[in-house]
Amino acid sequence: MQILSPSAISQVQALLQLEANAITRAAHQLQPEAVEKAVDLLLNCSGKIVLSGVGKSGIVAQKIAATLNSIGTMAVSLHPCDALHGDLGIVTAADVGIVLSNSGETEELIAMMPHLKNRQVPIIAVLGNVSSTLARYADVVLDAAVDREACPLNLAPTTSTTVALAIGDALAMTVMQIRGITSDDFALNHPAGRLGKRLTLTVEDLMHCGNPVLLPDASWLEVVGAITQGGSGAVSVVSDRRKLLGLITDGDLRRWVQKTPATELETLTAAAIMTENPVTITPRTLAYTALKLMEDRPSQIAVLPVVDDDQCCVGLLRLHDIFRSGL
Repeated sequence: MQILSPSAISQVQALLQLEANAITRAAHQLQPEAVEKAVDLLLNCSGKIVLSGVGKSGIVAQKIAATLNSIGTMAVSLHPCDALHGDLGIVTAADVGIVLSNSGETEELIAMMPHLKNRQVPIIAVLGNVSSTLARYADVVLDAAVDREACPLNLAPTTSTTVALAIGDALAMTVMQIRGITSDDFALNHPAGRLGKRLTLTVEDLMHCGNPVLLPDASWLEVVGAITQGGSGAVSVVSDRRKLLGLITDGDLRRWVQKTPATELETLTAAAIMTENPVTITPRTLAYTALKLMEDRPSQIAVLPVVDDDQCCVGLLRLHDIFRSGL
């Protein structure tokens, strides 16, 4: 692998700092009344948010639309060329438009503006030039001007698209916060992947039900049989009403058998071997919470007893099963 020279590393760091500074500047140059009006339009939109841009700004528009959808605010990305050839049919007076352009003079967007205005669609414009043609069409103008692009030729859209994306993200997250979107709400739109699993997968989805359980007076040989039969590497010890009293892992069993004299093995019972009042979890708990409970401790827990609201044993959860789920 080729090692970057110190000059290359310095250049990358400098360009990152340039873009970071541009975002900081954008935060200070935004007009409070424009931001308030933009957020108000988004919050009170009874239709969908229609985002549009050309080239790299079009890609930014797609990303902002995806972010809005992920927080439950319906949004679409509409290319202005497609709009002028029939796709304007998706736009209604209930919608809000967001257009993105660094120059503010993008011909395709300008050509689309009269048709959006005819449909009485309010327009939020994220522009690098607040005195441009697109600014005159817009109901709200958000200043996304940058001093220069990160491109050494000051040509390729880099800093300008970063700032436009950051403004879009900031608007979306502000809407999310004002609407009080919770992690449960967020999970509804993210059922797949690791993120979705962390927000939706529960202990009940992964636990082993129907595991053998033992009474406290069970012999150590019965403990061996129950652990073997259950296949979870542990067995729960319960009262005659199935209330959890303790847990025996195969490690506990080996240690007790090893240190117990052969002459006393006959009297070795589950009550002596078990760990009393073990850490437990309930079926409705998120599996990710269980994972943190099992891992974030000086000594990892490999198996958790699962109990109901009455502390009755309903199953076992293995750390291995959580990992296997892809959480």
